[in-house]
Amino acid sequence: MSTTPAFHGLRFAFGTLTVLPVRVHRWDREAARGGMLCAPLAGLVVGAASAGLGLLLFLGAGPLLAAVATAAVPAALTRGLHLDGLADTADGLGSGKPAEDALRIMKQSDIGPFGVLAVVFVLLAQVAALAQLYSGSWARGAFAAAVAATAARLALTLAARGGVPAARPEGLGAAVSGVVPAGAAAGAAVAVTVVAAACGAAFGPYGAVRTAVAVLAALAAADLLLRHCVRRFGGVTGDVFGALAETSATVALVALTLGG
Repeated sequence: MSTTPAFHGLRFAFGTLTVLPVRVHRWDREAARGGMLCAPLAGLVVGAASAGLGLLLFLGAGPLLAAVATAAVPAALTRGLHLDGLADTADGLGSGKPAEDALRIMKQSDIGPFGVLAVVFVLLAQVAALAQLYSGSWARGAFAAAVAATAARLALTLAARGGVPAARPEGLGAAVSGVVPAGAAAGAAVAVTVVAAACGAAFGPYGAVRTAVAVLAALAAADLLLRHCVRRFGGVTGDVFGALAETSATVALVALTLGG
């Protein structure tokens, strides 16, 4: 029975972070803890799907359309929830209003100008970075897709660490806030970074360093945004988690294009 918590954690991760037909049977704190620790695995699956579609477009249409398809898959596999979270968070932050009013703006169904600009520029950055990577080789583009998607979900693991409060008493943010012990979150970050760097070594002597820097830069950017959102909103929400995922994925992709 020792595998049961891990099993429920996997179900929680894939059932809440993807559209894959996985039913979540438990919503308690233990399942949420396992789910957030398994979040990078869900990201790896999303990244692999992105790379697969990217390959088809790369072979048939070239690097630009491969980049568009690769950027589109994570949005499709999350029903656009992370992009929606990015837009809502941008509107809340951009409003300049107190926490209660900003949270009310984030719950509205429409998207304001800050949200539109955030989504447009994030997607443009992702597509531009992926197009450059695919121009080098399909392998570089596919690897970047996997790294970015995994780093995006790893950022969620870190955002669910102990000491990070929820901004509301309900919703996904409340369900996962503070469920991951700080030590476990740090261990997950180290493990993912080391494995990603080891895989990146296949792309030359600087591949490992570039990959490690990309993951760490993605996590640093997400942590800066997380701290800002906690100050502004009083804690995290599901929208904030979506914004963290999109921000970290974008920073990882851009970092992977640097240095040749």
